[in-house]
Amino acid sequence: MRSLLATLGTVATAAVLLAGPAAAQQPGDDPFLWLEDVQGEKALTWVRQQNEKSTKVLEARKEYRPIFARTLEILDSKDKIPSPELLGETVYNFWQDDTHERGLWRRTSLASYRTAAPQWETVLDVDALAKAEGKAWVFHGASCLAPAYARCMVSLSPGGSDASVQREFDTRTKAFVPGGFSLPEAKSNVGWRDEETLWVGTDFGPGSLTVSGYPRIVKLWKRGTPLSAARTIFEGKAEDVASGASSSILSDGRYDVVARTPAFYRQEMFLFLGDRLVRLDVPEDCQPRGFFRDRLLLSLRSDWAAGGKTYLTGSLLAVPVDGLLRGAPRPEVLFEPAQRVSLASVQRTRDHVLVQTLDNVRSRIIALGLEGDAWKRSEVPTPGVGTASFSATDDTTETFFFTYQDFTTPSSLWLVEGGKEPVKVKSMPAFFDATGMKTEQLEATSKDGTKIPYFVVTPKGFKANGNAPALLYAYGGFEVSQVPRYSGAIGSAWLSRGGVYVLANIRGGGEFGPAWHKAAVKANHIHNFEDFAAVAQDLIARKISSPRRLGIMGGSQGGLLVGGTFTLYPELFNAVVAQVPLADMRRFSHLLAGASWMAEYGDPDKPEDWAYIQTWSPYQLLKADAKYPTPFYWTNTRDDRVHPAHARKMVAKMEAQGHPVYYFENTEGGHGSGAVNKQTARVTALQYAYLWMMLR
Repeated sequence: MRSLLATLGTVATAAVLLAGPAAAQQPGDDPFLWLEDVQGEKALTWVRQQNEKSTKVLEARKEYRPIFARTLEILDSKDKIPSPELLGETVYNFWQDDTHERGLWRRTSLASYRTAAPQWETVLDVDALAKAEGKAWVFHGASCLAPAYARCMVSLSPGGSDASVQREFDTRTKAFVPGGFSLPEAKSNVGWRDEETLWVGTDFGPGSLTVSGYPRIVKLWKRGTPLSAARTIFEGKAEDVASGASSSILSDGRYDVVARTPAFYRQEMFLFLGDRLVRLDVPEDCQPRGFFRDRLLLSLRSDWAAGGKTYLTGSLLAVPVDGLLRGAPRPEVLFEPAQRVSLASVQRTRDHVLVQTLDNVRSRIIALGLEGDAWKRSEVPTPGVGTASFSATDDTTETFFFTYQDFTTPSSLWLVEGGKEPVKVKSMPAFFDATGMKTEQLEATSKDGTKIPYFVVTPKGFKANGNAPALLYAYGGFEVSQVPRYSGAIGSAWLSRGGVYVLANIRGGGEFGPAWHKAAVKANHIHNFEDFAAVAQDLIARKISSPRRLGIMGGSQGGLLVGGTFTLYPELFNAVVAQVPLADMRRFSHLLAGASWMAEYGDPDKPEDWAYIQTWSPYQLLKADAKYPTPFYWTNTRDDRVHPAHARKMVAKMEAQGHPVYYFENTEGGHGSGAVNKQTARVTALQYAYLWMMLR
């Protein structure tokens, strides 16, 4: 179930106002539409010219080569913590380093994993597979059938795109299954029902996908039969985001779930019972969190009146499945939010529901178990007030892992077994010297009076005189929280060289629950930019930095954030890094998966929505007579989530208006920084060489 929900969830001073909906730029008015042709020769020629022009400058900077080398050394380090995935008593891990560029999928026993030098067994060598098949494969994980975990559907992407091929794999023979289940490249959703049957949603042909490009139809596919013979179980609508299905095969029960997602933050859930679908009467905007002891775990995005009571937004509930099926839900409250205390994530073991919360963006972990009909709670101690998050759990045991880290404390991995105290089993080395660095949590006041918290990490010898180069980062969308994390790249490329790092918890994120997110959705999305600007203004007022020394960075939704902010508040910044960004919000819903994000931003084809979207859409806000900081935009040709044309067109329009700009486009990487470590290191070095050039 978790894999299905993750797939469907996929699936961060004065405003410039345009004349109104009638003045909105229509596609026919756009001279740069040709850049939307992803693989078009004219567009790729433009990309090559831009890459050559920008890399010639940035790679010549004195900072570039040492930052590239150090970042690659960190990414390839054999001292990294091998992130665990628990499948029963076996620990699986995917590993990349200098000799395994595309990676190894490998495994070891739990006992061996706990040692300093685990004895790893290679299950799949992706580098060898790529060489043998002549494909630039990127491993996108494997969905394995519980409880044996012998049969898996392995996802392999050519170049890192979201679209991938699916192949059946046997972990006992460590080989792909001859004549087994297999799907060609598509944005598929697959999951095991049993060893002979697969849930499948994929591109079945014309009309089988939603306008967002995700599966609309759910089928059951029997082994040994052609895909064309798969039985249709459910059909969503073309205008939906997606539909999908999965089976949760747990130690305390089995649940076959079909879900229709009409829009982000909304879904209809059905149990597949016998040969019929039974809809579960839960709020359409709730977030399912799994099953535990015949109960559906869900968190609320709005208040829910059920059984004569009202349950509050942000709560985590356990709802007996039999009551749901009879139309008489009896929710049990596992967590209720408080002022600046919110639900972050939920996992389970055999006997406990594990809950991670954020208390003013600081993590706590709670374990809840059933004794009779009563829930008993206990706190799992964590090493500090930074970020503790679940790393691996398994519902057949009382064993789970969590990680702990903060801005200057390297990540450590902790093992909890049978309710005992956590034991540290792995530690990442320090990739930079944090001596003298300090972390502080401050607040800015946004335009409407809302207090916006942010973290400031200052380097050794810092003085608040306005002369320090500072990098301000935020995301601010899709209810995604930004929390303190250790980054060897940021530490070595920025903090150790004298830069200040700032992480802002602006509205649109999930740091303080669903209400914090909703406060920056659709017509309220302008708060996203106002909050970000307010943090910048606060940094300047406190003399932590100054407009000459202040840069901003964000990726995806965060790329939209920094693009909109520098066009609205150009006087506040001297550097902008926009990573795989959205930019043309007039066209976003017509480009790749963009239609699925209209619940976040609105529908630009509706005049009433375009009336507010146009007030913060970066591409439309650009003006020839404005003075902007010189930004650095980068994206990936293989990004099939956020169309590379967003960044391409933004850069082309700025150049046409006479504004200087830097641009880089990687040919691999999907919606990320690279398919292999060298690509990630290059993009990282380009970014920080640019930032030091602009802000020193």
